[in-house]
Amino acid sequence: MNRRQEVAFALAFGVATHILFAFSVTVMVIGLYNGLQTGLGRLHGWPAYAADALLIAQFPVLHSYFLTKSGRSVLTKIMPGGLGADLATTSFSLIGALQLLAAFGLWSPSGIVIYKAEGHAFWVFVTMYLASWLFLIKALTDAGLGLQTGYIGWSSVVRGTRPDYGGFPTHGLFRVCRHPVYLGFALVMWTAPLLTADGLVLATVWTLYCAVGPKLKEARYRGWYGERYAQYCASVPYMLPRIGRFKKSAV
Repeated sequence: MNRRQEVAFALAFGVATHILFAFSVTVMVIGLYNGLQTGLGRLHGWPAYAADALLIAQFPVLHSYFLTKSGRSVLTKIMPGGLGADLATTSFSLIGALQLLAAFGLWSPSGIVIYKAEGHAFWVFVTMYLASWLFLIKALTDAGLGLQTGYIGWSSVVRGTRPDYGGFPTHGLFRVCRHPVYLGFALVMWTAPLLTADGLVLATVWTLYCAVGPKLKEARYRGWYGERYAQYCASVPYMLPRIGRFKKSAV
């Protein structure tokens, strides 16, 4: 590809990724709020259980894989014109959006309701659900929206520069816990006003991933940043923030 074609391709790929990212998050918000009863899957019985199990498993498995050395190598090879390395973060965001869209859009609902908040409890859960999403958005912002949404990748191609990922974040919510994005992701799965058997299974499995998955991330960071990251880990809690640190951060 010549320079003009590279810019056009990167721009189109970036716009498509952002649109799909926003759409998949919207489907996730609606799906969790309604206890996964909005999925378009129409399977029943064991076929439904098997299909839903695959939808649950595909997200943590592929998400973790594409963060490995082998997975990152795949991301660099799927784009044409030698743009794979620069567009890797955009490709990762696009794949993540497709995974979320598959999980919540293709889900086959069981219809088994465990708990449905009503009256004052309904508004308490709605408030917690909204607060959880605000926490997740804040965490994603602190982590770098450009990185999380794939903007860094395609915009660097358009500008004709190499992607600048910066170092690991230590500001905002990252001052009180090392993995606020994973914490926020877990919170949004447990605070909806409707809990179904479907939602319980998905929330349990994905919360376990949120608790274990960051260990793989930390292993990579220790390799990249060495002692500096080790010192950060020694001073900041893994997942659950310390209240005292919130007070210090607010000063």
